[in-house]
Amino acid sequence: MRFWKELIKGVWAENPIFRLVLGMCPALAVTTSLENSLGMGVAATFVLVCSNAVISTIRNLIPNKVRIPCFIVVIATFVTIVDLVMSGFAPALHANLGLFIPLIVVNCVILGRAEAFASKHPIMLSIADGIGMGLGFTLGLSILGGCREILGAGTLTVWQGIPQLSIGGFKPMVLMILAPGGFIALGCLLALMNYVQAETAKRKGKTIPPPANLDCRHCTICKFGS
Repeated sequence: MRFWKELIKGVWAENPIFRLVLGMCPALAVTTSLENSLGMGVAATFVLVCSNAVISTIRNLIPNKVRIPCFIVVIATFVTIVDLVMSGFAPALHANLGLFIPLIVVNCVILGRAEAFASKHPIMLSIADGIGMGLGFTLGLSILGGCREILGAGTLTVWQGIPQLSIGGFKPMVLMILAPGGFIALGCLLALMNYVQAETAKRKGKTIPPPANLDCRHCTICKFGS
């Protein structure tokens, strides 16, 4: 029961993009297309699951004073694997994502889960947490990237060999695939998520939760892990 609870929480209740509002750098930078969003999401999920598993395994061997550097070394190892594999098997995607693949090392979602969860829980729960948060992160990126690509280019692309959806007669808004469009799309989706949460609370007769404090001083992931 606890395994499944940890597995599904990242999809909705603690979605990294829409509920915790973490990992905003790749969320705004690479979500110009669905393909880029899926690629980044899969890469981050792999690193999340593997780093959570390793960190949970060695958590009792790491001195407390050097735990963050140790976590970064573990995470960087798996990011290097992702970088090399993607460069060899998906060079076009690798070129599109560019610098944001190495930057997964300092992604606050991954480092936050290592510090707040994997370093304090057994391996199976840590793997479940990594899978759930990875799926939630991928889902958030994909929704944001899909919306921006449809509105900004009138298409929806995935990978080579898969037919591309092209919306005939639609006049794209180029703004949506530019930097300002990322902020606009993210703001609208966050507003929608807050509205859905408020309506759900009303139907259940519960108090509407206040907006989260969206800055590093009030990191929701670290609060959950404390």
